[in-house]
Amino acid sequence: MSAFQRVAAYAPPGVTALSLGVVGSVFGRRTGVPAFEVGVCAERPGPLRTDLGLEMRVDHGPELIAGADLVLLLPGLEFRDEPPEVLAALRTAYERGATVAAHCVGTFLLAATGLVDGLEVTTHWRYAEDLAARYPQVTVRPGALYIDHGGTATGAGATAGLDLSLHLLRRDHGAAVANLVARDLVTPPHRDGGQSQYIAASVPSDGDDRRLADTIAWARANLDRRLAIDELAARALMSRRSFARRFKAATGATPHAWLRNQRLDLAEELLETTDLPVEEIARRVGYRDAGVLRERFTQRRGVPPRDYRRAFSRHHAAP
Repeated sequence: MSAFQRVAAYAPPGVTALSLGVVGSVFGRRTGVPAFEVGVCAERPGPLRTDLGLEMRVDHGPELIAGADLVLLLPGLEFRDEPPEVLAALRTAYERGATVAAHCVGTFLLAATGLVDGLEVTTHWRYAEDLAARYPQVTVRPGALYIDHGGTATGAGATAGLDLSLHLLRRDHGAAVANLVARDLVTPPHRDGGQSQYIAASVPSDGDDRRLADTIAWARANLDRRLAIDELAARALMSRRSFARRFKAATGATPHAWLRNQRLDLAEELLETTDLPVEEIARRVGYRDAGVLRERFTQRRGVPPRDYRRAFSRHHAAP
């Protein structure tokens, strides 16, 4: 599967303005990012109302899907509609090699195509039971943030569309591109798909919250070190148990899982943007030797670091 270039976003009646904003924000033109061809289509060209009651003009129908490399099925108010022409266009695009992705209630339309029969999918937790009842041929995982099967991908509700879009950008175009876009949008560049979609994080209100935030920032800046949970808890002035509980409430992941993902995220970017040997990259991201990095990296990406570098190297030095 080659990296996508042409992006088609399907907008159902009552399409959410937030999802349209995500498409424009992630795949819009900016320096240092591939110039994607992005278009919005509907069941038929013409006026279309968003969930806010605002009217927009859509110039394309399902034919836009036929030529796309990535098709995004956006959520909308009338998400239970199954337009035959749209379903046919989605199946054709998938068979041609396009990735078909949906988030929130957009997953209903993807399930209707039959392309995810026998697979796990996710959606907004509020609609998970409805999706499972309507399409018993799919397995609904209501707790997942997003699930990627290669040719199809699904995400949870609302802002999970941003997480899914950044994941697809990272998957096909590399960490450097995804991180650049995330920095522009002032959002975390990577949240693991298995992370819970609902994080009961409180608004910082006391010294513990501030110390936790400072400790997380310090850990991210010191990934070359061996970071023990007890050391992090002591830095946050908490017991190990309290630290683990509050850390997961704030990030949606255990400290161990969060550190692993941060190390591998950094390794991806260093592989893409530097000529450093794998042994040096392993040291910089906190692994005792290159063999451990290779094992962890291959588990995540399916290819060893050197193969990843050949595929994604940007041939420029890191800052």
